Amino acid sequence: MESRMDLFARIRRDARIEGLGTRKLAARFGVGRNTVRRALQSAEPPARKVPDRVAPKLGPFKDAIDAMLREDLAAPRKQRHTATRIWNRLIDEHAAEVGYPSVRDYVRARRSQIAAEADVLASVAIVPQEHAPGAEAEVDFGEFWIDLAGTRTKVFIFVFRMSHSGKAIHRAYPTLSQEAFLEGHVTAFEELGGIPTMQIKYDNLGQAVKKVLSVGRRREENDRWALFRSHYGFDAFYCEPGERGAHEKGGVEGEVGRFRRSWLTPVPKVTSLAELNGYIERCEARDDDRRITGRLSTVGQDWERERTRLAPLPADRFEPGQPLTPMVDHSALVTIRQAKYSVPASLIGRRVRALLRASEVLIFDGRRLVARHERVAVRNGQAVLLDHYLEVLRIKPGALSGSTVLSHARTTGAFTAEHEAFWDASRRVNGDAAGTRELLDVLLLHRHLPASAVIAGIRAAMSVGSVLAEVVAVEARRAATTDPTVPAPSSVVTANVVSLTQRRLMDPLAVIAGLPRDRRPTPSVAAYDELLKRRTAKDAARNSNEGAHPA
Repeated sequence: MESRMDLFARIRRDARIEGLGTRKLAARFGVGRNTVRRALQSAEPPARKVPDRVAPKLGPFKDAIDAMLREDLAAPRKQRHTATRIWNRLIDEHAAEVGYPSVRDYVRARRSQIAAEADVLASVAIVPQEHAPGAEAEVDFGEFWIDLAGTRTKVFIFVFRMSHSGKAIHRAYPTLSQEAFLEGHVTAFEELGGIPTMQIKYDNLGQAVKKVLSVGRRREENDRWALFRSHYGFDAFYCEPGERGAHEKGGVEGEVGRFRRSWLTPVPKVTSLAELNGYIERCEARDDDRRITGRLSTVGQDWERERTRLAPLPADRFEPGQPLTPMVDHSALVTIRQAKYSVPASLIGRRVRALLRASEVLIFDGRRLVARHERVAVRNGQAVLLDHYLEVLRIKPGALSGSTVLSHARTTGAFTAEHEAFWDASRRVNGDAAGTRELLDVLLLHRHLPASAVIAGIRAAMSVGSVLAEVVAVEARRAATTDPTVPAPSSVVTANVVSLTQRRLMDPLAVIAGLPRDRRPTPSVAAYDELLKRRTAKDAARNSNEGAHPA
């Protein structure tokens, strides 16, 4: 189909070359004379007039639609009218006989007009911004799911994104605690090697803001957060509450979703959060090669230019953990944030010092670290170690079999099949109480020797039928000394165990026990017999001399 532009060009060509008049040109091209005149006057066809479409059935209800749209200005974002809902209300409340397309088209055009009339267009319009290198960053939290040791678990990801280059640091934490918030910042500052010189943008997070004040962007900050900002020397920019401020840090909000889709899908399968964060760090390195839409350089290239503009880190590192001073109860447990953690039983009844971090809990007796646990994110959960109760169990060995700490040790893999086998064999030989004490002595070895060395010692002792903790200790120390890197238990040779009982047995059994055949000659006491003969001769001579002497 010929366009109007082509038609005008042909009319003007024939008029110029052949000198045809208006009537002949109209007849040749099948158009009206007015069209020919407009073509001869201008090479560009005039714009077509769009007729104002009249909707006589919708007209009486336009005011009602406008009222509904004005109500939406103050309504929550997820509870605003759709065109379908407005159409249904017109039918139900006004008995309107109008079609859905008419309502849809009117709502589509009228919604933005009403927003502009109410002077709220500025809250939804986005003005492109330029960010100076090293000046600004944005922070946000997201959430995702992982399979943690086979259990589907929700975790939270802290994201710190540089506004200029798009370089981002991500870390996963079990909770949305202030400790995670601060630790995420410390990790980001140290990974980036500096601090933004201008500001960092935030939502009104409870980890930082105690109260949103009614005037401007002023906020009443949490005391610990204020101390943290003062230590690192940066300014915080708090976005407008709700949807009005969503666009003010759109870079990091988009980064949360992008990273989750790119690297955390499908659901990651890990054994610990440390393993997960190691995987995230490798993903961040690969992200340096990507290009943000509209840029010629990669994120890594932009970051290399930006990193030199950051402010330096302070000399001292801020401790993001929360200091606490809990009391140790009669079960050798301390309660921290509605979770319980074990400590050595010798501290029962004393107050200790605890440091609550994002992913772990450290417990000190004075300056001495006495316990380290992964942070428990479940209310009323427990983190206990069998090692903390060994001294008590030596006094009460019967309490071990049904104890919570033994159940936890089996679940975590700290109490292995080798421990179970040694315990069973020791109880058969020594009885329940004495056999359990032998096991507890073996467990005490873990305080001084690597776990795999102790396991090697257990295997070596049991290979010759010994269920004594002393034999396990000797072989465990030998395994640790032989290979300082602590080899896997399966690689340890156990044939070098010396059984004193088997040494006294016949040579064939000694060979079975792994001992070399004793080829030395049988011991003889013949030399001692010669000494005895000499002593007897001397005694006889002395007795004869005494008999010959006169009285």
